[in-house]
Amino acid sequence: MRSNLSRTLLGGLAALALGGSVAVAFGAPSQASEGTGDIAVHSAATTRAAQDRVTDYWTPQRMREAVPADVLVAGKDKSSAGGTVAAGRPTVVPQAAAKPAPTAAFVGGYYSGGGEVVDTTGKVFFTLAGVNYVCSGSAVSSGNKDVVLTAGHCVNEGPGEFATNWAFVPAYDDGARPYGTFTARQLTTTTQWQNSGDFDYDVAFAVLNTLNGAHLTDVVGGQAIGFNQARGQYMYSFGYPAANPYDGSDIAWCHGTVVQDTFGGSSDQGLDCNLTGGSSGGPWFVNYSESTGVGVLNSVNSFKYRGGSMRNYMFGPYLGDVAQTLYTSASSL
Repeated sequence: MRSNLSRTLLGGLAALALGGSVAVAFGAPSQASEGTGDIAVHSAATTRAAQDRVTDYWTPQRMREAVPADVLVAGKDKSSAGGTVAAGRPTVVPQAAAKPAPTAAFVGGYYSGGGEVVDTTGKVFFTLAGVNYVCSGSAVSSGNKDVVLTAGHCVNEGPGEFATNWAFVPAYDDGARPYGTFTARQLTTTTQWQNSGDFDYDVAFAVLNTLNGAHLTDVVGGQAIGFNQARGQYMYSFGYPAANPYDGSDIAWCHGTVVQDTFGGSSDQGLDCNLTGGSSGGPWFVNYSESTGVGVLNSVNSFKYRGGSMRNYMFGPYLGDVAQTLYTSASSL
């Protein structure tokens, strides 16, 4: 496994706070919604006035001060998550056909590569119980051109309420918003996450409003996404870690061969990875190209254990049949 670090972080990497065998998810809680089958859908900023309020709310200061939301779910036990995540026929939704020219790589930033991952990855901001939180997310190819993949706990407490003031800032770079701030019109997650906080299903798709009349993936591009793919592959993880030793200013990454969770018993896969709070919901790729920044989305940053033999691993949910159903629903909203 190899990681690219910040210009200010060339020294060692601290693990998360130690102790116990409790899962810590990097993300945040939210407000009750309607659920049908495996899908929970919550309306967010559906009017122009509501969209403007969310955009105006996220001032540079509020974005800087947003808290890595793992603090809200620290101590959640995932021992109840069990069984096998349903898997069917392997499927890949291809990359968006219409893509803008990618930006240059961040000079001196955390990520040394370039290409489309820089544009399609962004920071997620939201509010819960009067506190502002931060996660990560990725623009994904979809029929409506408006979908962002993130973690379930970046939209819903699991179990609990849905977030408010939900916004996505693609290609965020030390305060810069090169493509502006996109607000959410719908937040979707699995009922397994919303109703019981099952980390095997800690996945979500936010459906965004257009910005100045433009759809998200027409502006930044959209990554391909795969479901029911083979386990144990070589994967790349990205996000905006904001907890020590990072500061949340730039995109960071790690990569390696994923392994099964043999410590806590979830159906998730683990990647030896130093990313911290704030990277929750950041994309995992298979078949990723460092030269183009393009791959197939296949999981998200979900949680780390506070102690034990796998405390240095980041875990991500397997995208099986339920995740595919959720994606299909979100892409048609």
